[in-house]
Amino acid sequence: MALGRLNHVGVATPSIAASIEMWRDLLGAEAIGEPFDLPAQGVKVCFIDAPNTQIELIEPYDEASPIAGFLKKNPAGGQHHVCFEVPDIHAAVAAMKAKGATVLGEPRIGAHGTPIVFVHPRDTGGMLVELMESHA
Repeated sequence: MALGRLNHVGVATPSIAASIEMWRDLLGAEAIGEPFDLPAQGVKVCFIDAPNTQIELIEPYDEASPIAGFLKKNPAGGQHHVCFEVPDIHAAVAAMKAKGATVLGEPRIGAHGTPIVFVHPRDTGGMLVELMESHA
């Protein structure tokens, strides 16, 4: 497996609406997508386009959402993960497992409509890494 392009940085937030306001008014973001629900993952998401990547705002539906646990530890929100593109998610999963990394679950469809999987932070220097099958 080769490291692909940085697709996005995931940012957990207790309020997408408040986060959009901050990204727009404080940081000058102009290309802000419409928030949408991702029921299979228990979250609402919104993508903000930057010149070289995207910011994915992630708000939990409720206390059962995986993001709710993150927000309990970080009530104001913060960086949740980084996402890198890979050409073949199944080959990437096999490579990660062959190298002893803990892959969290099976590949599933993510917010971009392509297969994703997460690699445990203990294997990636303390940072949750999402691998996403590239669009091309």
